[in-house]
Amino acid sequence: MTPNLAASFYLISGVLFILALRGLSSPETSRQGNVFGILGMVLAIVVTFLFVDILSSSFIFTICALVIGGSIGTIIALRISMTAMPQLVAGFHSLVGLAAVLVALSAFYSPETFELGTLNNIKKISLIEMSIGASIGAITFTGSVIAFLKLQGLMSGAPITFKGQHFINLLIGIGIISLIIYITINQSNYIFWLLIISSFLIGICLIIPIGGADMPVVISMLNSYSGWAAAGIGFTLENTALIITGALVGSSGAILSYIMCKGMNRSFFNVILGGFGETYSTLQKNKDKKPVKSGNAEDAAFLMKNASSVIIVPGYGMAVAQAQHALREMADSLKKNGVKVSYAVHPVAGRMPGHMNVLLAEANVPYDEVFEQENINSDFASTDVAFVIGANDVTNPVAKTDPQSPIYGMPILDVEKSKSVLFVKRSLSPGYAGVDNELFYRDNTLMLFADAKKMTEEIVKNLN
Repeated sequence: MTPNLAASFYLISGVLFILALRGLSSPETSRQGNVFGILGMVLAIVVTFLFVDILSSSFIFTICALVIGGSIGTIIALRISMTAMPQLVAGFHSLVGLAAVLVALSAFYSPETFELGTLNNIKKISLIEMSIGASIGAITFTGSVIAFLKLQGLMSGAPITFKGQHFINLLIGIGIISLIIYITINQSNYIFWLLIISSFLIGICLIIPIGGADMPVVISMLNSYSGWAAAGIGFTLENTALIITGALVGSSGAILSYIMCKGMNRSFFNVILGGFGETYSTLQKNKDKKPVKSGNAEDAAFLMKNASSVIIVPGYGMAVAQAQHALREMADSLKKNGVKVSYAVHPVAGRMPGHMNVLLAEANVPYDEVFEQENINSDFASTDVAFVIGANDVTNPVAKTDPQSPIYGMPILDVEKSKSVLFVKRSLSPGYAGVDNELFYRDNTLMLFADAKKMTEEIVKNLN
């Protein structure tokens, strides 16, 4: 296959990836978007095999690697639960980052293979490209590993900070830039390894001070990093498909991170530097002194059956309990009784962007009943019942009333304005941000202490 023909097919592959992103922008077209993405990737792989001159032994090795990797991916995809999807995404990002580092090392030690020059005499522009790609890839790898550990509960979700942290990060960052510049002068193996190790280190330092409440932003940010790492390596290898794909992932991830920050009323720069999500205990200390009204499934069914409108607010607790199917069944029962049902989804509900939308789509919830925060927030004031299932920080009125709270300024769903609030939760424990929810103690709130799925199923029985 000629270079021009390969470039043309890579361009077609890039167009398919663009169509995939467009399709994934809406739940209604997401399946079609996935199909476009699969076709684009298959085309890119096939073209690469036909274009690159691979020895028979290497060809067999590559095929074996594809089969093994594809098999592992298939098994994971079939067995993974929706609650573990954020950890899975973080894990995938780490592998993309590590792949970028390994490819950069291969190009650095065998430049002749990639037509980049000779050992210790690599073209300067190629050195810069592979150094940037390796550095971003290393940051993505360790940062994603830390995000995985926090999401999996193997590491505390609270921010880990120490004195002089930002100054140390600044020094490491300056050191990485200096090493990239210096390596164009002295192509030393030690300098390249020092660059990679420094990037591994700053990846850890950037993520450990970020609190649990910022995890959706971290996921989208690491997604962006993985894309830029791939693009950097694509320039090194002069591979059009890698450049296009990396640029698409990098830019879309950056835009998504901006949207997530806007949804929390946070500066992206401040989120990256960490510190948000610290434990806040002013309300926590006094919560036992506050009256809390609790009820059962029968009470909840009575309130909703006699309501004219109900807005359901899903959160991570719903995901953990896998209550989305029972929730849809409850909504169907309410609609049979003439109750108007809507779903309100906060931009940072769950542990990754779009987490709640995916779960609701899995339960075949009609797309026209699911609304983003800005499109439904004004409806709470005229709603009879707000049914909050597993959401916490995104409904906390403290975000609007207490400047000392770490979530102050974050736009929330105005569920407290509803005539009645039914709050499904196991206990009065604070949310992932470590902030006690003032909504628990409001006069119009009825707490339903139970597993989200079991409570919803009991409500369905009482509705029927």
